[in-house]
Amino acid sequence: MSAPTIEKAEARLAWALMLPAIIVIVAIAVVPLGWTFWESLHFDDLRMPWLGRPLVGPANYFEAVTDTRFRQAIAHTVLFTAVSVPLQLLLGLILALAMSRAVRGRGLLRVSVLLPWSIPTVVVALLWRFMFDSQSGIMTALLADAAVVPNGFAWFVDPRAAWVPVILADVWKMTPFVALLLLAGLEGIDRSLYEAASLDGAGAWQQFTAVTLPLLRPAMTVAVLFRALDGLRVFDLIFVLTAGGPGTATEPISLYTFNSLLQNLRFGFGSALAIITFGMTFAFALAYIRLLGRDLTEPAK
Repeated sequence: MSAPTIEKAEARLAWALMLPAIIVIVAIAVVPLGWTFWESLHFDDLRMPWLGRPLVGPANYFEAVTDTRFRQAIAHTVLFTAVSVPLQLLLGLILALAMSRAVRGRGLLRVSVLLPWSIPTVVVALLWRFMFDSQSGIMTALLADAAVVPNGFAWFVDPRAAWVPVILADVWKMTPFVALLLLAGLEGIDRSLYEAASLDGAGAWQQFTAVTLPLLRPAMTVAVLFRALDGLRVFDLIFVLTAGGPGTATEPISLYTFNSLLQNLRFGFGSALAIITFGMTFAFALAYIRLLGRDLTEPAK
């Protein structure tokens, strides 16, 4: 067989092997997304079924971008992501370095660090809600004894204070995931580089800044991308912990979408919010990879 014939046969085989995966992706991702977009172009309010489902075009999107509650939900989502992700990256790096350098009890240390990540998010939310309860919460009692907050401080009534347990709960649960990704990156660094740097007179801090951080950048890029995408789509933690309260002070865009769809039964408007959320996360992922994650796609030099 000639070379072009072999290449065509290999291409057909490749498409045949990929076809089942492509069908599954289209069935569970593309089709629902397309249907949601089509629904977002209609006025569909189950509270008023006699109005039918008239086609309204981009009216739902115009309503969303002019809605004060929508803009607040976007701000809450960005705030949550901008605070929690850097904290997780910093603490995850510290834990990864500790797990990498531990000699005795390394296995026990790694299991202990990963325990919070293994707990379901709903359980974590209930745990931290109990810890910050104004009457019986251990965190409230400790902070009151330290004169940080007054006795019986109601965390979930104050619009700003309610963010403290929300962010701490997310950091506590997801920092082990970031640490695991960074630990994998640390394990891939050649130890001879540290020996060479030590022979050149580099101290521990110089080795960290000149060797560890540059070579750990791909792992850090992946960790930040994954956690930022999760932060932009956060729902279950806040739903259980504060339900978006007090009022709508901690309501992210995903919870606002849920309320519009399943509580207010505005399927058209809620679908538009879902498409906007998808567009936000997709645009962020694309921009992040193009601007900061080029080392993931470019060949090593």
